[in-house]
Amino acid sequence: MSKISITINGVAYPCRQTMGAMLRFKEETGKEVTEIDAGSFSDLCTYLWCCVKSASKADGKDFDLSLMDFADSVTPEDATEWAEANKEQLGDGTTESSETPRKKKKRA
Repeated sequence: MSKISITINGVAYPCRQTMGAMLRFKEETGKEVTEIDAGSFSDLCTYLWCCVKSASKADGKDFDLSLMDFADSVTPEDATEWAEANKEQLGDGTTESSETPRKKKKRA
C-alpha cells in the first residue's frame, strides 16, 4: 500500500486511515466513522484531520494544528483528492484473489 500524504501550509504530513483516527473521530463528533455523512464537509474535514493527527503520531511527526486551524488551511479540493486517493488504494473492495475461500474438511 502506497503512503498518502497531504500538504498543509507547505509541509507534507502522512495521512492514512487508522484505528486511532476512527477513535479520534468518535471523540470529536460522537459518531462512528460508519455514520459519516458522505455529503458533509464537516464530517469529511474532521475525519481527515483525525487521519493526519493519527498517522503523524504513529510516524513520529509533529502535528499540532487544531481542527479549526487545519480546516482553515485545507480546501474542499484537498479533502476530495484525499478521499479519491483512498478510494483508489482500497479498490473496489474485493480481494486480490478471485478464488473463493475453501471450506475446511471435517475429519472423521
